[in-house]
Amino acid sequence: MATSAARPVSWAEIRLWRAGLLAAFLLLWEVATRRAWVDPFFVSQPTVLATQIADWIRTGFIFRHLLVTMQETIIGFLLGTVLGVAVGFCFAHWEKLAHIFSKVVMVISLVFFVVFFSTYTGIREVDRDLVNNARLLGAGPRHLIRHVLLPSALTWIFASLRTSVGFALIGAVVGEYLGSHEGMGYVISYAESMFNATGVLAGLLVLMAAVIAIDLGLKRLDARFSYWKPVAK
Repeated sequence: MATSAARPVSWAEIRLWRAGLLAAFLLLWEVATRRAWVDPFFVSQPTVLATQIADWIRTGFIFRHLLVTMQETIIGFLLGTVLGVAVGFCFAHWEKLAHIFSKVVMVISLVFFVVFFSTYTGIREVDRDLVNNARLLGAGPRHLIRHVLLPSALTWIFASLRTSVGFALIGAVVGEYLGSHEGMGYVISYAESMFNATGVLAGLLVLMAAVIAIDLGLKRLDARFSYWKPVAK
């Protein structure tokens, strides 16, 4: 006996199911917060969220902030796209350059912004009175950077370094994991492909030990260059 062909699912049915699941989730969320199954202090409530958004739209509060975010997003997206296309073209055209930098680019992209914003904030947070006093004593731009700005920002910079070292390691390992024949990412990937759980965990433990060692080294460097700061009691 011939089997009947399966009835194709229409987009209208798919959208209906999605809307129903979303409505069920929102209803469960509302009930859970109203009956104190979940603390609304941490997750709010759908009705409260709807009221807040409606109030933002009514007063026009949200549009100015949304416009700023969209402008930043579009500018960053366009510049990132142009830069990505240019660098990708160069790497594809000069094979030696790709072998040298292709997996390093991911590490750079993860570390750069953390260190950049920390350095920027650290410099902006330097005591203006300290800068003005140094200028009154005849300090020029070079002396200000060497003796005032950079030492004052070192705490921010080293804090970002201790954070970004983890991102750097993740970027390197992911780059190796995606396409490499050496490195710890390759070791873990190979062990995973061979269903060798021991090799995977051993590789992760080695990476953990390496990060701890690097973090301790950065901590000592921070103490070395911040010796002039008073110790909090």
